[in-house]
Amino acid sequence: MSQGHGGASSILPANYTRLTALRDLIMVASVLVIVKQSLLPISQLYAGPASTLSAMVVGTILLRRRGSGWSDLGLRWPESWPKTLGLTLLTMAFFLVCTQLMVVVADFFFEDIGTSDRFSHIEGNLPAYLLIMVLVWTHGSFFEELLFRAFIINHASEALGGGLRSDIVALIISSACFGYRHAYYQGWHGALVTGAAGFAFGVFYLWFGRRNIMPLIFAHGAFNTLGQTFRYLGIED
Repeated sequence: MSQGHGGASSILPANYTRLTALRDLIMVASVLVIVKQSLLPISQLYAGPASTLSAMVVGTILLRRRGSGWSDLGLRWPESWPKTLGLTLLTMAFFLVCTQLMVVVADFFFEDIGTSDRFSHIEGNLPAYLLIMVLVWTHGSFFEELLFRAFIINHASEALGGGLRSDIVALIISSACFGYRHAYYQGWHGALVTGAAGFAFGVFYLWFGRRNIMPLIFAHGAFNTLGQTFRYLGIED
């Protein structure tokens, strides 16, 4: 995690002030919420992907206005594929630990409603499965990691002043937002578990993701791929 404020602790450009970081954070978060809520009455399946795509466009514009880009937040081609694979597997293991611990807690308070049949049409439907795979590796892994880990954590931390304590608060904010985002079709049980998943990814983002976020994208995509493949095959995940 970052070790202080003002120097190398912040990976955002030097001309990013706290107010600028807060403004950009609010703008991207607003796009995520407004676009999704506007489209939910039309399509539960595509409202989320549309919102992340819109937020990616806005986030890219905001970063470029400040002389930055996604590569500054960790989107880089891996220098070592064996190391990347190892970090991906480690991320997946930590993800399982965090989510399974949260399942135990969530079971005490809320009913597990799964995904509310949001993806029920995929079972045995090859075209639908192939389409969902496209969404898995764009919206469900690539966009969500760049937005909820790279953008939100860095901008929230910068808005709070930078440093270790700001990173921790930013991690909690990001995890809570990530969990809440999934509540509309997974219920509060799913929101807690998904929030724990976001926490797992966020911890590793602060560890190595600012240098290279690709292991998080691969881990996220792998879990989503397994889940959707199980649904296509009619296997309970």
